[in-house]
Amino acid sequence: MTDDAPFHELLAPGVAADDVPELAPLRHARPLLTAFSTLFHGSEAEVLMRLLVLREIGRENDAPRWSPEQLRQRFAFLDPVKLETVLRRLRGNSLLEIGDDGLYALSDLGRNAVAAIGMLVSFSAADDLELGFLTAQLAGLAAVGSVTPEALGHLLGKLNDLAWHFEDAIASGSEFRIADARRRLSANTRWIEKGTAVLHELLADPEVPFELARVAQRIGLAQSRLARVDAAFQRAVNKIEAQRVTLGGSGISSSDVAGWLRGVDARALAALAAGALAPAPELTLLAGGHELLDRAEPGLSEDARRIEADNALPPPEAAPANRPPEQDDLRLLQHFSQRLARLAAAGAEPAPLAGLVAGGGFPAASYRLSLLALLADGGDGEAGSAGPTDGPIGEFMRLPLDVRFEAGSVKVGADEIAAISAGLVGARGSLPAPEALPALDGLDAPTPDPA
Repeated sequence: MTDDAPFHELLAPGVAADDVPELAPLRHARPLLTAFSTLFHGSEAEVLMRLLVLREIGRENDAPRWSPEQLRQRFAFLDPVKLETVLRRLRGNSLLEIGDDGLYALSDLGRNAVAAIGMLVSFSAADDLELGFLTAQLAGLAAVGSVTPEALGHLLGKLNDLAWHFEDAIASGSEFRIADARRRLSANTRWIEKGTAVLHELLADPEVPFELARVAQRIGLAQSRLARVDAAFQRAVNKIEAQRVTLGGSGISSSDVAGWLRGVDARALAALAAGALAPAPELTLLAGGHELLDRAEPGLSEDARRIEADNALPPPEAAPANRPPEQDDLRLLQHFSQRLARLAAAGAEPAPLAGLVAGGGFPAASYRLSLLALLADGGDGEAGSAGPTDGPIGEFMRLPLDVRFEAGSVKVGADEIAAISAGLVGARGSLPAPEALPALDGLDAPTPDPA
């Protein structure tokens, strides 16, 4: 660059170079920028050859001066004409200088350029290039007491960029992006700690300028934000772990399959997908035949559409006629009441209970015996007493009879009955005292009434 650089061709109409304050530091650093322009102008091969020659010349520490013959021997692998061109270009732009003795040596500008490039190259070989160079530069500036807000701003920008990158990886939900971001954070952890130590020393100085203190505090907040990202990484990994699927009993998970697919080139992936993908989805994959018929029938059938569209109420129907409630069959009760009424007549002798109950099989005999038990416990059956007063049951309850059950039983052996409880039934007040009764056990039961 020269002092008459045509800035007017690059600036807006009416704007002079002196009107742009951001351009002033770069204009003052023209010699340094010219040196870098010399190194990096031209093709990639030419740039690499200049850097190679400059670095090898600066690598000799014990004897930093080189004769032309030594240079030709050292760079014997280069074309002599090209080597001479490189040396002339470096010498013409103040990166190399020739002493009075005719020996080549690095100029101060060239040594600074070699040192800066060497530091960048050393960090580019490591995983922590992003933050390591800026932190090392800040530590060096702090050691000589020349920290600038611009140097702190570069570090702050890089920290914020890393935080954005890590948060974006977490938001993506990609297991592989999260793993890469976590490795990147681990590689930069030691530089974050070194940067924190430099900031503590910087802020411990009570005379630190306000602008430096302000940027340093923002860097501290950004570092705290990065320190919390590791916990967010762990939560995201736990969530992914809960959703991981294992393929049968093979021990291979969906993450293993995804990792393998990421390592396969495009042609291999296309070969794997051949025949497995269709240009359009097949309906049979989405629903079975029965489901398709159920959906197609309403659309194809006029009757089905008419039934679905018909919202009319059904026609009225006549209410069912009132039917009398069903009544119990009391004919057996009425016939048994008539038989017992003969015992209630004046002068009738008491009858054994077995002769009154037996007849018609076990169900009928059991029913009669339960009626006699009801008559024995129901009192005199007069009006006002507890119990029904109307109908056949009321009439049965009002019969003037006494029923007495004895402790023994009477053998029957016929009509589905083996034995019946012993006892007497007779008109009220006609039953003899218990001690006057003969023993009934073992007596033959009277012939059952055909009724």
